[in-house]
Amino acid sequence: MIRTPHKPPARVAVVGAGMVGLSTAWFLQEAGVEVTVLDRSGVAAGSSWGNAGWLTSSLATPLPEPGILKYGIRAMFSPSSPLYIPPTADPRMLRWLARFARNCTSARWNKAMRGMLPLIQGAPTAFDAMEAGGVTARTRPADPLTVAFRRARDSEGLLEEFAHLRATGRPVDFDILDGADARNAEPSLSDEITRVVLLRGERLIDPARYVRAIADSVRERGGRIVEGAEVRTVRPTPSGVTVAGEDYDSVVLAHGAWINRLARQAGVRQIVQAGRGYSFTVKTDQMPEGPLYFAKQKVVCTPLGDRVRIAGTMEFRDVGAPKDPRRVESLVAQTRVLLRGARLDDRQDEWVGARPCTADGLPLVGAGKDPRVYVAGGHGMWGIFLGPVSGRLLAEEIATGHRPEALRAVDPLR
Repeated sequence: MIRTPHKPPARVAVVGAGMVGLSTAWFLQEAGVEVTVLDRSGVAAGSSWGNAGWLTSSLATPLPEPGILKYGIRAMFSPSSPLYIPPTADPRMLRWLARFARNCTSARWNKAMRGMLPLIQGAPTAFDAMEAGGVTARTRPADPLTVAFRRARDSEGLLEEFAHLRATGRPVDFDILDGADARNAEPSLSDEITRVVLLRGERLIDPARYVRAIADSVRERGGRIVEGAEVRTVRPTPSGVTVAGEDYDSVVLAHGAWINRLARQAGVRQIVQAGRGYSFTVKTDQMPEGPLYFAKQKVVCTPLGDRVRIAGTMEFRDVGAPKDPRRVESLVAQTRVLLRGARLDDRQDEWVGARPCTADGLPLVGAGKDPRVYVAGGHGMWGIFLGPVSGRLLAEEIATGHRPEALRAVDPLR
């Protein structure tokens, strides 16, 4: 049998102008492909905008972990809970929740973690490649990244997780401080904090600024970005695909929590559920020296200029549902107890964003049933961190016709 040589596509459409879509477009340009990026709103208008901006291999893990079920089903239905599931009769949501619950076991978490590991290991070099290739934004050190606890025993779950990560080949560099030493390490912490875990070697970015810098680089290299483009169908043609009235050789679906409808057309049966996060910015009497994570409360604080972005919560709800003020109030109440001097009554930039979550915690990166239609999504909370490496690997697959081994576990058709 004579195998037909792979013909690299000349023109590719990318649906979605967030971190994942723009990174894919950038790396396709590296392979000599002409790209057009289409977005229903604009650059960084979705979950890329209000993200905490953490590039942390120590904390990047699959969402369905055993501890979630231990947390308690009843608590998940409380609007003040870090993980909130509003009562619903939506059959698609119920199917997703059932699959998610089945994946909350140690064995399945470990399997997903092994599948995620190649992306995590390749993430830093993907950022380095973009910055060396013309993206003007820069990552910056988050050293240390402080994980804070009100009680020492509350840190047991995180330390157990680090032990599991070590077993999968991901040793974590950290120190533990207790009592006054913990608070002295980060003076912005309240007196409620009795233990901190200091993570070394992590990075962070201003996510909206970084994504806009990628967009600028894509444009400077001849790419086209079309804002306000609602892509409702992808129509196969004898020579390629038609997207938004134009013909292309291939298309990449990278539009976050809105991906389901078009992905189903590509034969993807995995459901992507919106895991909505909330954030706002405040000024503080004392700026934190670095990023903070209150692990039990699932609240993160990132210094951005002269303000601190407070972000957190996971709310499984319809992607287009209105903002729930109770979720913001919960975030405010938690922060008031944990962070010293935060001016929480003078909030700005209140935001809700729909993070695209799969039931097994692994993203969807690769070709659909039609080899001209590719998917890049489902990264959950880690789209900012894993978007560039996903884009780099997917661009390699599109350009060469060979699927990188690092994408084996994240096959959209699994």
